[in-house]
Amino acid sequence: MEMKYNIEFAGNKKVDTHFRGFTLKSDQPIADGGDNTAPSPLEIFLASIGMCAGFYIVAFCQSRSIPTDNITITQNVMRNDTTHMVEKINIDIVLPPNFPEKYKSAIVKTAQSCSVKKFLDAPPEIQISTNH
Repeated sequence: MEMKYNIEFAGNKKVDTHFRGFTLKSDQPIADGGDNTAPSPLEIFLASIGMCAGFYIVAFCQSRSIPTDNITITQNVMRNDTTHMVEKINIDIVLPPNFPEKYKSAIVKTAQSCSVKKFLDAPPEIQISTNH
């Protein structure tokens, strides 16, 4: 199955991606020459990790009729000060006091099955070329 994303340049450092009827906008911070009108592509990618874990948590809870309104996720990203590369991502699932004890380890395992995390565990080959 192939998914197609059309990427367009929207002025200054803005880059828009169009797919499935959606437009995902990105920009750069002012310090990097952008207008800071949207998250950077890296911020969007990093946010997608926690969002994906969140999707799996919601599905897990819904299948067990566990309310999710008091569950949150905190994601902390640690970058190397010299290389600026991401070295570690901590995802903390904040559960309410009444969350069923028997499901605490299962919800962590569920969040670890996130497809974005799996993508990082076995990255695809990325080919870049020009088309004249």
